[in-house]
Amino acid sequence: MTANRLVLRDLLPADLRRSWVVDGICPDLDLYSLFRARQIADLHATAVIDAKGPLCYTALDRKVRALATGLRGLGIRPGDVVGVQLPNHRNAVIADLALAALGAVALPFPVGRGSLEAECLLRRAEAVAVIAAIDHRGSRHAADLHTLAPALPALRHVIAAGPGTAPEGTVAFSALLRSDASAFVPARPDPDSAARILVSSGSEAEPKMVAYSHNALAGGRGNFLASLMPDGTAPRCLFLVPLASAFGSNGTAVTLARHGGTLVLLDHFTPEAALAAVREHAPTHILGVPTMVRMMLDRLEGDGGALPAPTALVLGGSALDERTAKDAARAFGCPVVNLYGSADGVNCHTGLGHDTPPADGQGVVAGRPDPRVADIRIADTETHEPLPDGSVGEIIARGPMTPLCYVASPDLDARYRTPDGWVRTGDLGFLDEAGTLHIVGRLKDIVIRGGANISPAEVEHRLATHPLVRDVVCVGVADEVMGERLAACVVPRTAHAPTLKELCAHLTECGLEQRKFPERLLVVAELPLTPAGKPDRGALRARLNDVRPQPETGTIPRPATGLVPQPERGGIPLAQAG
Repeated sequence: MTANRLVLRDLLPADLRRSWVVDGICPDLDLYSLFRARQIADLHATAVIDAKGPLCYTALDRKVRALATGLRGLGIRPGDVVGVQLPNHRNAVIADLALAALGAVALPFPVGRGSLEAECLLRRAEAVAVIAAIDHRGSRHAADLHTLAPALPALRHVIAAGPGTAPEGTVAFSALLRSDASAFVPARPDPDSAARILVSSGSEAEPKMVAYSHNALAGGRGNFLASLMPDGTAPRCLFLVPLASAFGSNGTAVTLARHGGTLVLLDHFTPEAALAAVREHAPTHILGVPTMVRMMLDRLEGDGGALPAPTALVLGGSALDERTAKDAARAFGCPVVNLYGSADGVNCHTGLGHDTPPADGQGVVAGRPDPRVADIRIADTETHEPLPDGSVGEIIARGPMTPLCYVASPDLDARYRTPDGWVRTGDLGFLDEAGTLHIVGRLKDIVIRGGANISPAEVEHRLATHPLVRDVVCVGVADEVMGERLAACVVPRTAHAPTLKELCAHLTECGLEQRKFPERLLVVAELPLTPAGKPDRGALRARLNDVRPQPETGTIPRPATGLVPQPERGGIPLAQAG
C-alpha cells in the first residue's frame, strides 16, 4: 500500500479473525468470488428485480465484468476507495460487484444526501472516483459531485449513471458497460481486507465511516440472514431501505454473494409501490424500518386482498413498538423480527420463534445475541469492566461481523473500540438470565427519524452560525408516525426570534440535506443546565412535550413558559432511511 493511500487497520486480533475461518463461521473468500460461485451453480437464477424487470445471475455477471474492465481502464486499483451514490437499481448492484472484482473499496451513500455530506465523505476517505446518478427525482448528483471535484485532490473521475446525458467532464457509466471484458481477470483480495465502507450519522458532528472486510460482510452479516432462513432456501429479499445504507449492506454482499438469492428493489419507497412489490414478487423477506411499515399498514386498511406471506418481516433502524409489531404480523401473516443493529458493529434480533417480538415493561426486547454474528456483553459505563446478568450498562459487541476500524478517525477508534477490539455502542441495556438482550436507553444523543439517524451535534453546529441565534440545542421528540422528530431549542441573540422557516432556509444555504432539518422550534430565554453545567436536554424534551405546535395562521401565541412553538413541516421522503 502506497504512502498516500488511506490505511485501514484491523483493530481485532488477527488470530481471532482466523479462528472464525477455521471454525467455518466465515467463508474466507472475497465477495466477487462468492458471487461467481453462485452464478456458476445456477446460471439463470434471477439475481435482481427492479424497475427494468428481472436480471439473471449470468447477465449480471457479464455487466459486472464489463464495468470492472472499464474501471480498471480508468486506473482503479486494489485498495482504492470509490464512492457510489445510486438508487436501488441494478446499476448499484453492478457497481458493488465490479468494485469487489477489482479489489477496490466501495463507499456507498444514499441518493438524496446533500453535497455538503458527499464532499465530507469523499474527502476523508480519499476516494479516487465516484459513481453517481445523472438525475434521480430531481437530484443531479453526478453534476453536483463534478462541481465539487476541484476541492477533492484525490478524486480523479466522476462516473455518471442512469437515464439522460452524462454531464460534461464526467465519464458515462453506460460507456464503461460496453467495455470488452473477454480478457478480464478479477483480483483476489484478502478476505480480511476492506471491501466496503458503511456510513452512519451516529452522534458525531460529521458522519462516521466504518470499514468492513469481505469476511465480516459475507460471514458475520451473512450469518444474520442465514438465521432467518429456516430451510436454507435462497431468499428473495425486498429491500425497502437503500442498498447504500448500513441496513442495505445485507443486499449485494449477503443476499446475492453469500446466499445466492434475489434482490427485489424499489428506486424510491412509497407504501403503494412496496405493497405492489409484495403482491407481485412474493418476497421471502421484507427489510425496512417501522415507519415504512406503519405507512403500508395505513394503505391496507379497507383493502380486503390478502398479502402473500413472507418468511419474515425484518424491521430495524428505530424502535419497534408493540402495536406496530402486532398489526404487521396480522397483516403480513408472518413473524415480525425486531432487529437491533448499527453500522458500528452490533447485531441482535428476536428471530422467527414468535409472531411478534417478546416484550417487557420497558418495550420490545432485542433477542438473544448470536456469536456467529456478534457476541454481546454489558460493561460498566465508567470502568468498562463486564457486568453480571441483570445489571444495566453499556452494550459492547465483538464477533465475525465486527468492522476493521473507523475510516480516517483515530479519535473514534479510541473512543468506541476497546484495546481487544470490542465495539462500544453507546447504548444502555442488560442481559437477563436467559441471555436475552434488553435495550433501555442511549448514552449518545442521536435522533432516529423514520429509521434515519440525525446527529443533533451536526445540526446545532450549522444553526449556531445563524445571526439571530445565540445558543441552540437540538433534541428528539417522540412522534407516532416517524418515531422521533428533531426540535431546535434556540436562545435568540436579539429581541427578534428567528422562525423555523428562517432557520431551515439558513440550513439550506449551509448545504445541509433536508432530512436533517428541525421540525419543531422552541424559543427560550436561557437554556436549562444540569448540575454538571451542561444543557439539560431532558428538561427541554419535557417542555417540548408540554407545548403543542400551533396552526400556521395568525400570530403564534407565546405561552407562560417563555417557549414559542412553531408548526411542523410536512413529511420528508424516506429514501435515506436505514
